[in-house]
Amino acid sequence: MEKTVTDLLLETLEELGKNDLKRFKLKLKEIKVENQYNNIPWGKLETARPVDVTKELLNYYGEHYRVEVTIQVLRSIHRRDLADRLTKATQADVLNLELESVRPHSPEPGETDGSNLEQESNMQLMPASFKKRRRTLQGILFKLKLKKSRSRKLTLRDLQEIRPENLKDWTAQTLGDLPWHFLRKVMALNGTARNTSLGHEELEDEAVSEDEEELEIEDDFFSLNDICTNDSLHPLDVLCAVLLCSDSFLQQEILSKMSMCQFALPLLLPALDTPKCTLMLWAMRDIVRKWRPHSLAESGGFREENLVLTSMPTISFVRLGSCSFSKSKLLSEVLSPSQQHHDFFIHRDMESGNLPREIADGLVEISWYFPNGSKNSDLFPEPIAVTNLRGDIESHWLQFSFLMKVSTLTFIFVERLHEREYVLLSSLKEAGTKLYFMLSSEAEKSKDMLDFLKKLVLDLKLSKSHLLFKQSTTNQAEFVKKLRTTIRRITQFPHRRVTMEDMAEAARELGIGVDEDCEECQSASKCVKEISADIKDVAKYKREMLRLQEDLGKTVAKVEKQLCRMRKPRTTHVEKYESELKEKLVALHKEKNQWDLTDGLVQFINGIACLSQVERCYFLKWMQLSLDHITRGNLASLQAEYKEKCKTSESDPQRLAELDKLIAASSLGSEHFMRELGQFYEAEHSRVKQNKIAESQRQFIQLPGIAADLMLEGFPMELIDGDASNIPLQLVTDVLTQLHTKLGGRSKMLVLTVLGVQSTGKSTLLNTMFGLQLAVSSGRCTRGAFMSLIQVAENFRQELGCDFILVIDTEGLKAPELAKLEDSYEHDNELATLVIGLSDITIVNMAMENATKMKDLLQIVVHAFLRMEEIGHKPNCQFVHQNVSDVSAHEQNMRDRKHLLEQLDEMTKAAAKMEKQIKEMSVLDIMDYDPEKHNWYIPGLWHGVPPMAPVNMGYSERVCELKNYLFEFTKSFSANRSLKDIPQFIERLRSLWNTIRHEHFSFTFKSSLADEVYNQLSMNYAEWEWGFRKEMHLWVSEKETFILNQPAADLNFSVFKNIALEKLQYGEQKIMDCLQQYFARKASDLHLMEKYKEDFIRSTKTLKNDLKTHMFRKCEEAILTQIGRLKSHNIQINYMKIIEGEIDQLLANCRRSTQQLDDKKLESKFETVCNGTPLCPLQNCQVDGDMEAQLRNELMNRRSAITEVLQGAGSLKDYRMNSFKMKSKYLEKWLIQRAGLHKDSYLQKAKGIAKSLMDQCQEYIKEKVISKTDYDKTYCRELLRMINERLQEVDVRKCYTNAFFEVDLKLHILGEAAHEFQKMHEIFIQEHNPQKHLEKFKPQYLSRFKDLYLGKDSCQKRARDFCEHCLKPALVDYVKKRIATEIVDDFLSNGQAIKYGCKIFFQFTVEKKLLQDGNFNNYLNYLNSYEEFVQSWIHRHLLDYYNKTNGLEVPEREILSTIVNKVRGVLEHATDRKPNSVSAFLDDFCKALEQDLVISKDSLVGILFKNTAIAQQFSADIQTFLPDLERQILSEFKELELESKLSNLPLKPQDEMFKQVSGFAEAPIP
Repeated sequence: MEKTVTDLLLETLEELGKNDLKRFKLKLKEIKVENQYNNIPWGKLETARPVDVTKELLNYYGEHYRVEVTIQVLRSIHRRDLADRLTKATQADVLNLELESVRPHSPEPGETDGSNLEQESNMQLMPASFKKRRRTLQGILFKLKLKKSRSRKLTLRDLQEIRPENLKDWTAQTLGDLPWHFLRKVMALNGTARNTSLGHEELEDEAVSEDEEELEIEDDFFSLNDICTNDSLHPLDVLCAVLLCSDSFLQQEILSKMSMCQFALPLLLPALDTPKCTLMLWAMRDIVRKWRPHSLAESGGFREENLVLTSMPTISFVRLGSCSFSKSKLLSEVLSPSQQHHDFFIHRDMESGNLPREIADGLVEISWYFPNGSKNSDLFPEPIAVTNLRGDIESHWLQFSFLMKVSTLTFIFVERLHEREYVLLSSLKEAGTKLYFMLSSEAEKSKDMLDFLKKLVLDLKLSKSHLLFKQSTTNQAEFVKKLRTTIRRITQFPHRRVTMEDMAEAARELGIGVDEDCEECQSASKCVKEISADIKDVAKYKREMLRLQEDLGKTVAKVEKQLCRMRKPRTTHVEKYESELKEKLVALHKEKNQWDLTDGLVQFINGIACLSQVERCYFLKWMQLSLDHITRGNLASLQAEYKEKCKTSESDPQRLAELDKLIAASSLGSEHFMRELGQFYEAEHSRVKQNKIAESQRQFIQLPGIAADLMLEGFPMELIDGDASNIPLQLVTDVLTQLHTKLGGRSKMLVLTVLGVQSTGKSTLLNTMFGLQLAVSSGRCTRGAFMSLIQVAENFRQELGCDFILVIDTEGLKAPELAKLEDSYEHDNELATLVIGLSDITIVNMAMENATKMKDLLQIVVHAFLRMEEIGHKPNCQFVHQNVSDVSAHEQNMRDRKHLLEQLDEMTKAAAKMEKQIKEMSVLDIMDYDPEKHNWYIPGLWHGVPPMAPVNMGYSERVCELKNYLFEFTKSFSANRSLKDIPQFIERLRSLWNTIRHEHFSFTFKSSLADEVYNQLSMNYAEWEWGFRKEMHLWVSEKETFILNQPAADLNFSVFKNIALEKLQYGEQKIMDCLQQYFARKASDLHLMEKYKEDFIRSTKTLKNDLKTHMFRKCEEAILTQIGRLKSHNIQINYMKIIEGEIDQLLANCRRSTQQLDDKKLESKFETVCNGTPLCPLQNCQVDGDMEAQLRNELMNRRSAITEVLQGAGSLKDYRMNSFKMKSKYLEKWLIQRAGLHKDSYLQKAKGIAKSLMDQCQEYIKEKVISKTDYDKTYCRELLRMINERLQEVDVRKCYTNAFFEVDLKLHILGEAAHEFQKMHEIFIQEHNPQKHLEKFKPQYLSRFKDLYLGKDSCQKRARDFCEHCLKPALVDYVKKRIATEIVDDFLSNGQAIKYGCKIFFQFTVEKKLLQDGNFNNYLNYLNSYEEFVQSWIHRHLLDYYNKTNGLEVPEREILSTIVNKVRGVLEHATDRKPNSVSAFLDDFCKALEQDLVISKDSLVGILFKNTAIAQQFSADIQTFLPDLERQILSEFKELELESKLSNLPLKPQDEMFKQVSGFAEAPIP
């Protein structure tokens, strides 16, 4: 008689000895059982005999489960012999019962069940092999406890649900644990997910001590108790079973995570409960890989594509018959670098890899190799796919046929080749793939095998290289290398490249199923294709098809903030301003409401509202896949263009800026479509509220319900619109209200938020912790904030204290694309304040390699937590330090944690001062934070170099520890305080957002710490800036001098321009280096200034540009001046040659005369010659006529009104600046009246603008007049440019001035200029008149004539004249050019540096002085004419300072002494060349000093006139006069008034010092 299960159980228990039975009962009462069962109480077990225990097992665990419990307990007390025996004895019985339960039931009489009849009929028609597979599958599912999941598939929500098991160890104890062990570990990216070895709990038997235990030596005492691997299942069997019991979305997530872990993926799932296998195309659709092929290595480019769309060669590995070595292990070695082995494929040498496969035979796995661009480390230069067929090809010919159709290269492993194998392989003659055979050493030894092999080579036309022999003595590394070489050679020019989609087509041709061919998936795909067909240019599509969220939506958000903050213009009344904003908001909502839905939006609405629940999930997934693919394409082309533009030397800044914006706008996802619908919803709600639309006419009223359903299905919902920095409050609250209703009012939730700098792995952290699907791919960085809902299991809600966990993922703070915006800090502060205010637990994610941004992040976080303290909210804060891999990180960073706490305390105190907190505060007052428990050190995500690096095990394990701690923490957290439900959360959201919009919090960082550090940096920067300015001013002075010494042929502006650019580049780099060195210091407080580093860098670039403009202008002016001088000089030279010729003739006549001539007669004859020489004067020009013509030409194409004004205007001679009067006709009265403004105030503003502009132009005119050059047409053009630029500025346009104002202002300014320039021109003509020049130098010519006639030596006289007329003016000019820079240097180095060190200190000094003086008019001048007032103040300060000291004597003496010594040196060395004349000597002298002194060429004419002196003597005489000349110049300097000296300097020290305290401070003062 066959034994029943009860008999077998009783028999097993009776075989236990006394002690083992006691241990069995102790373990039975506490063993972990499934949720629906309870443990047997100890009262029923304590005295129970084996028969009683057998009865209780049936009562408590039923017919099936009692066997499993018994086996589990037996193993835990180390009685594996009994457990194994019971397993074998009961398995057949239990399995029969199980199969009976899944067979179709017979319908009751009168009942017709077509499906069951059809199923039974189909089962009868199935071949025996299929029935066997199905029976084996049912057995595996029974063992793995997956029988229920065949009908109700496992979903991602099942996996995300938080259960008590989440807090326990993941080690699988029973076969039933294996699926969940695999799923939880693979979702957590744990590299041990494929390990199916069972771990067994040790018995903790406290009731029986060793002393009390009786020593019983039984039959199994000496048996081995090691773990028997037969208890487990092959990992691939578990994988196949799990995939079979998972829905398509969970399958997709499983394969995505496996891909990240670098596990081989199932390509073809074997035919288990279907007649044919299935291609896993849909399951792989979500995988995106990034790599750098060698073809892009030099350019630094990369490719990023969806895996199923990537075309590449496929290499297949199959076997015929058995194989003595592991094919899968060999494949892993082929794909692994020599120094970093990774098991891509499961093989027999891995844990549980040697177990027999029960259902996985016929599985085809696929893995890939992607290069990183390094020719030294890459195994293959381009991507390749590698497939591996489990089982031999004879048994799985369909799979093999498929591989033949898609493979570029196929390796067939053969160890036995006889007639049967030969016939099979010879049929591959027409195979479209290259065939390679991997043979064992036996093939070379066996004559039969060799014969068949030779025939096969001939049949298949194989070469010797197609046969690879692996002998037992073959070096494995060399063999792997040979395989790689073969693959590289074939794939270098592959005859076949396929995508996964191509593979799907091949599969369909062979009758293989494709997982995405189901009706729901295809109908959803069709809907998405209709939408995506219109999307080519993402930015353009968003502008044209998602119009409301672009400018219109952003304007609404801006107006709403303005309405809250009421930052009205000074001239507008509050009530009027508020009314205007409200009207504008109504108009904007009306405009939004009037827009029609675009086709894309209509189709999107149909997708989320009209499809079934499954189709909707497919639809949204297809949307994500399709839009991500389009986005990647758009980004790739834009980034390529941007890169190309940056490479060119003449890159277009405007186009680069456009590309920058396009790249930022090239993100597109389903959230943008939902956001657009949200805009319609908000506008419609606003119109309903205003009674413009009836409630019954609402079109979008279903939207909140749909969005709530999507949240329940696991889709994240946008909380904050990241582009507009706004919350669609009405939509969000309505969605949450709907959610609360759908949850039946049970919505108590823990809110968990993550904050961190951009691209530090926040979304990846949340995905790994909770199995979420937040976007992490390229171009899809989180913008704004998104909410995801995670359900807590029913049996865990009371213990955890909540029904759900709401996870809020935020955009990265300190985003580079926002850094340029003025309000980027405000944006970050608002975001941090909101999400911290909403959260119960805040994870602050910090990447350790970016310490600067980390410090900035901490400041933002501290401010946000401080604000929460003000409203009585004290969230918990967990600091996650990523990329810390050391095992001793926690201990090693003890000091760092202490330092972090001190830093947080310091920031809290500074922030408290900012927020006007009275009490002393520390960080522990504002956040729930334990430095020892709430700091987490997590290694980097990747183990190695991507793209072939698997996920770091340490990352997965530490994230798991953090997750478990958070759950444990939540238990205690919820026990001590009440968590909010959705209505309370909505109320908190409304309150916080209202507070933020009204700006009740301070959003800037004016901390005392930052002030101090900023001021110190500013003072250093001021020194560097002045050094740069001084060097450039000295360079300009040298080049001006140099230019004024050059002939016309050498006056090439481009040469000086290039030299100037090099000089500027060097000066800029010098400041950059100083900044770099300053920030490279290890100062503890330097992090406070990191955010201003870019501002100072921008200031340096601005300074460079300003100096460039100044230097170019000065060089151009010097060239123009020199051209005028040379023109005049050439005329003088020609006249002098004529006069010299006449005097030579006169001298010859006088010498021939026998009569001796006295002085009077000589003078008379000289005068006769001079008066008789014809000298033509220089031509005069009419400056006013030229300037008037330029003005008319500029205004020619303007409105007729301007032309009429010009026609009515008289000559420029009639206009002067002091005659300009403001008139009411200068204003657009109708604009002022419409705005309800006062005309008089605008007249005063316009008057002030006109005065400042005229003052600016007057300075320019004065500068030109002082230069004593001739008038040039460019002067008028420059004045017009200055006027036009000023009139285009915002403050001028806001004055509502018209064309009359512009024309009259230009007439008066140009009239003044014409008057001054005419005088300047006339003076220049007079100074350079040949007749005047002759009169000026006539005494020298006469003297020389007399000396020549009388034969006197005039060398000394000529030397004195040279010193007086040539050298002295040049030396005085040199001192004037150098003194300004010396004044600034001297002033700043003598106790004034602190006042002029930075803008803050200077303003403090000025305002303090204003307070001390108490003069109200000075206050008005300071406020109304800041620049003019400050320059005047600096000028007075300079005068006071030098009047109290010795004036400018010291710097004047030093400068003069320097140049005189240089002159002396030149004189000493000039004679070394032994010039043959004074003219040659003076040429050498001028050349040597051409960068220092401008020796007047006109004055030299007189010196050189008939100069026959010896050069050496002439030089010696000059040196003799030098000391007296130096004393004379200093004496003349001393007699001059200080104010007169300063006002006549070409470079004004007060102007330079004004730039010192205003020009550099572009950086915002903290």
